[in-house]
Amino acid sequence: MKELLDQHFGYLFSDDLLDEIAKSGKLMNFSAGDEIIGYGQPFLYIPLLLTGAVKIMREDEHGNELLLYFLERGDTCATTLNSGFGKVQSEIRAEAETNTQIVLIPLEKLEVWICQYPEWRKFVLDSYQQRINELQEVVEVLAFQQLDQRLNNYLRDKAMVTGNTSLFVTHQEIARDLNSSRVVISRMLKKLENQGILKIGRSHIELLNF
Repeated sequence: MKELLDQHFGYLFSDDLLDEIAKSGKLMNFSAGDEIIGYGQPFLYIPLLLTGAVKIMREDEHGNELLLYFLERGDTCATTLNSGFGKVQSEIRAEAETNTQIVLIPLEKLEVWICQYPEWRKFVLDSYQQRINELQEVVEVLAFQQLDQRLNNYLRDKAMVTGNTSLFVTHQEIARDLNSSRVVISRMLKKLENQGILKIGRSHIELLNF
C-alpha cells in the first residue's frame, strides 16, 4: 500500500505520515454503482481516494436525493471529517461513480494526526474549504440556474470526473441526481441532441460538444 500512497499522496504527505497511513489504513475496492456509505450509518473511517470518483448525495425530508459534489483522486470527504469530530451518523450517501480504490483510515486518527502532522492539518483544512466552495456553488445553482443549465453542468462534471465523454447513465439516474423527473430530463436531453450537443444511445449519452 505504501507505493500506492506515495504515488497519489507523496507530494502532499511526509514519509512518516505515509507510513502511518499504510500501517493504519484499509485498502478497499468498489465497483461503479456500489454504495460506500448510506444514510444513518456511523462514520468509522476517513476515506482517501486513490483512483476513481465518488458522488456525494443528500436526501431531503421527502426522500428525494440531490447530488452535492463529486470526489476525485486525491480527495477526501469533508462531511466525513466534520462528522468525525462530532461522532455522528451519516447524513449523506456516497456512491462510486466509477470503479474506485479507497484507503479507509480509522476515525480516531483524525485528531491525533492533526496535532502531529502539519501537512495533515493543512490537507484537512484545504478539504473543508474546497467542499464549502462546492456547496456554495450548489446553492447558487439551485437558486439561480434553470434546470437546463444544471443539466449541462452535470453532464460536463460527470465527463470530467470519469475522464470520458461517453456517459453510461440512464435518464432516471440523471433525474434522481438532479431531483427532477425522468420525463423532464428525457425531454431536455432530446433538445440537446437536436442542437448537436450530444447523442443519446441505449443507456449512454455521448457528448459531442465538450
